[in-house]
Amino acid sequence: MTEDRRNADDAREERAFPTAHVLVVDDEQSIRHFVKCALVDAGYHVSEAGSGEAAMRLFRAEGPDLVVLDVRLPDADGLDLLAEIQQDSPGLPVIIITAVADVKKAVEAMRRGAFYFLRKPLALDELEGLVREGLEKRRLRLEVEVLRQRVWQEEGIVRCQSPRMLEVYRMVEQVARGETTSVLIEGESGTGKEHIARTIHKLSARATKPFLEINCAAIPRELLESELFGHEKGAFTDARAQKQGLLELAHSGTLFLDEVGEMSLPLQVKLLRVLERMTFKRVGGLKDISVSTRIISATNQNLERRVREGGFREDLFYRLKVVPIYVPPLRERRDDILPLALHFMGQFNLAFKKEFTRIHPEAERAMLEYPWPGNIRELRNLMERTVLLESGSELKPAHLHLGAAAPRAARPGERSELAERLEDILATPGVPSDGIPCEALLEELEKTLILKASAACNGNQSRTAELLRMKRDKLRYRMKIYRMNGGYDGDEEGEQPTGT
Repeated sequence: MTEDRRNADDAREERAFPTAHVLVVDDEQSIRHFVKCALVDAGYHVSEAGSGEAAMRLFRAEGPDLVVLDVRLPDADGLDLLAEIQQDSPGLPVIIITAVADVKKAVEAMRRGAFYFLRKPLALDELEGLVREGLEKRRLRLEVEVLRQRVWQEEGIVRCQSPRMLEVYRMVEQVARGETTSVLIEGESGTGKEHIARTIHKLSARATKPFLEINCAAIPRELLESELFGHEKGAFTDARAQKQGLLELAHSGTLFLDEVGEMSLPLQVKLLRVLERMTFKRVGGLKDISVSTRIISATNQNLERRVREGGFREDLFYRLKVVPIYVPPLRERRDDILPLALHFMGQFNLAFKKEFTRIHPEAERAMLEYPWPGNIRELRNLMERTVLLESGSELKPAHLHLGAAAPRAARPGERSELAERLEDILATPGVPSDGIPCEALLEELEKTLILKASAACNGNQSRTAELLRMKRDKLRYRMKIYRMNGGYDGDEEGEQPTGT
């Protein structure tokens, strides 16, 4: 974008639409004068050009809010100019005028983005009305764009510049504008799938309606149906009153199903019915309830593989995946690492009243080379910890403890330093002079026991939880804390958890 173009855009944004700028392009001086006088009387600022070259020079220098453009110019075809204007300023209203009634020209003009096609001789009242309508349409479009940018910022999603994330942004905005009721967000844990779901909701016409979410892995499967569909009084032992489910409460809004791959097969059948008919029955109910709810699902699992293994219904998979959005891991878009780090640095500067302003080149290099297994969540946690604990204006290599937030658990049969330290403490009388790292040792012991039990149960979480005498949800939570596969952030059941 040229400097003239940037200046024109800035001038256009500062200008109030009651004194909007209209560019009139026609090779007949009398028509230009005729139109200019009428629009000036109506309160607009008007520039005029008699050729294509003069028109584009004025357009790039002044940045008008609307263009009235003749099809036939001495040095250019008006439709070619229209295409050039739309390329420079997509969505700018352009009213095409012509002395010849040509249906093909009119159709072509509209195809290229013209706001209206008007035949000469011009009726001033009609022209003024079209100018007013075109400017109002532009004002609304700019307001929507401002709101979209505000939503991105409020959701904490930095507008990164890597090609893969630009494609994600494009998909998010397209989905938000449409009425598709099924969206599937795929990607590793920590890539921001929930943020993407919230942003789709806030950018959509459903923004004023509820956004409700549920983690399908965090709720026992026998209770998940009641949470989603609600229940009637007396439907089961503890159903002392009628309860509305999330599908009903999210009517006209959005329901976010996180970790949808954890849903049981019987419940998948009921969800499929909702997606196909937008109706459901409460648990214990006989009456069909109709809803208009956008369902956004997310998973870090490979659902196609789950389908092949029989753990997920194929028809539901394709119904959920009407619009798929894949959020790439941070290691596959390294151009975004430093912008994200600086963004989080600024956030935590405000939160902790610190003054970090830059990152040392060696620290930048280390961050760019690190694989970020925890993705954006890990980067954010690193910046929070660093800004909180360190001081100064520059983040230095010594401040970075990459991977410290997620120490790798020892694999079965592997002795960690903490395990060796525990053996030394137990074998030595008295208390060591440097003290006993009790919390770290307890965590190490718990991780070791979970891995040992999981290996004995061939990775089956239900049997592992029974062996450890803890609830399955608590097991999954502990595995998440220790960043083991199979926790909320891990793989499917049946695979042996390993440290990451």
